[in-house]
Amino acid sequence: MVRVMGIDPGLAIAGFAILEGDSQHMRALHYGSIETKSNLTLPCRLRQLYDAVTELIREFCPQELAVEDLFFNRNVTTAFTVGQARGVFLLAAEQQGLIYYQYTPAQVKQAVTGYGRADKPQIQQMVKVLLGLPAVPKPDDTADALAIAICHLQSSGMRQILMERGK
Repeated sequence: MVRVMGIDPGLAIAGFAILEGDSQHMRALHYGSIETKSNLTLPCRLRQLYDAVTELIREFCPQELAVEDLFFNRNVTTAFTVGQARGVFLLAAEQQGLIYYQYTPAQVKQAVTGYGRADKPQIQQMVKVLLGLPAVPKPDDTADALAIAICHLQSSGMRQILMERGK
């Protein structure tokens, strides 16, 4: 059984999730979002993200971090700020001794819904079902972080099988 922290990186809103389990059985221990205000300087916002995620790591003691892989979109400014936030999360994980893994959006969608091109409502509904949650988590960034953590637990089951077969 592993405890994983899933992160959907963002500067304004970053989703986080702490799951415990394996590819067959998993449960959500804690989830939510970290928000920063746009009127603050970039360094201040990055520091807030760093402090919040470090506190979560210390409180919940995950062994691994799963983060969405940065993908390029049409808004270059958004891609840069997400990349900076992502770097803060990876730094915090490294400083706290966590192993980190990254997953593309298609990998997350495939792991959660069985379809690599699923839309947000499908993913959110499956997150709710797979974790037995009373409602779809809000905001979307929180549901995304839960999906990333689910993807990691699903993938860790496959990694274990491959290790046992000596590959």
